[in-house]
Amino acid sequence: MASTWSRRTVLGGALALGVAGCGSSGSEQDPAEISGENVRVWLMEGSIPDEAVSYLEEAFAEENPGNTLTVEIQPWDGIVSKLQTSLASESESPDLVETGNTQSTTFTSVGAFADVSDLYEELGGEDLIPSFVEAGLVDGKNFAYPLYAGARGVFYRADLFEAAGISVPTTITEFHDAVIDLGDADPEGVEGFSGMYFAAVDIHGVDSYIFAAGGDFATQDDDGTFTAALTAPETIAALEQVQSLFENGTAYALDSQASQKAFEKYFNEGKVGAMIGTGNIGTKIDQEMWDEDKVGVMALPSDTPGEVGQTFAGGSNISLAANAQNPELAREALKIIFAEEFQTKIAEAGWSPGNAAYGDAVTGPFGEISQDIVTNSKLTPNTPQWGVAMSNNLIRDLFTELAQGNDVTATAEKYNALLEETLAEEG
Repeated sequence: MASTWSRRTVLGGALALGVAGCGSSGSEQDPAEISGENVRVWLMEGSIPDEAVSYLEEAFAEENPGNTLTVEIQPWDGIVSKLQTSLASESESPDLVETGNTQSTTFTSVGAFADVSDLYEELGGEDLIPSFVEAGLVDGKNFAYPLYAGARGVFYRADLFEAAGISVPTTITEFHDAVIDLGDADPEGVEGFSGMYFAAVDIHGVDSYIFAAGGDFATQDDDGTFTAALTAPETIAALEQVQSLFENGTAYALDSQASQKAFEKYFNEGKVGAMIGTGNIGTKIDQEMWDEDKVGVMALPSDTPGEVGQTFAGGSNISLAANAQNPELAREALKIIFAEEFQTKIAEAGWSPGNAAYGDAVTGPFGEISQDIVTNSKLTPNTPQWGVAMSNNLIRDLFTELAQGNDVTATAEKYNALLEETLAEEG
């Protein structure tokens, strides 16, 4: 991933030329008259389940005789740089592209994606997750639609909480105290046991805690610009709790990025008593633990007893590339992606589907609370410059310094200045 880049140089001149040919919302050729083509779909690792991928490829081939669809799984690491290069190419661009919702605005704002506003109603209309739809809007036109949302809640060892005599917390402060107390109690006598999994590299787990505790990265002014808010009193207080958890609630504050990708293993091995995760993490918890009623689920609480805290709504959008090789067929693929069967398969994997009309298909205990979590969730600042901040690892580095024990206020001031500078850059 490139260490520095600005929005105006994200894709360069080749893309700008490509937009004119593919950027309109209508199709120029009847898909039924096309044959011998292959639609390339870039999906991210760990997002869409294999069963849904296979269904998409098979359903597309059946509904579009003589044509095929190939899903190409991409790693998250370095994806921004790869998208910069690939989307700018008139000969190498994929047709449909999944982007994380913190990246979507970065690419929609420079013309990387085609206008597909005319598909809005057919793909779900008002049932599409509103905040994700907003992330794909440019000048009132739709350039990205919500593929799925990752409602973040808490999976916890209910049996260990009971054994330690700790009540299920009803406020974020109680949660902070409870996981520290659980770690100290270590009911099963596991060497190196931690009350929770909490790591600086698990950015969206940490920022979910910050949001629930009342903190924020930035605020939006009346003129639409964003102002960094890391030094606001509420955010400082939230960051102090974060550092306290790094120091007293977990042994994984400086866990590696590679290990974090499968952090549920610590839960399955009995090494942690709680973890913040998306609904699909529940499908990775050992079934035996569920069968023995050892696992509980809850929304991350706010600072008001009984109220759900705001958490980061992770997830992805999907877009038609402006330089798509097969835009007409790619539009047909979008219709399959947002139809009931594919959306249901996403839900059954633990995600909140982009078309909320099929949200009831989210199964298990987490499914019972996922809608409340999504409803109360929030996104990071909806500006292309947020993508710059993420690409430069600004937030990850902030959390890492806190995990290393650096002074909270001084660290917040340092990164507030860096974030302010980034948000103020012109496109």
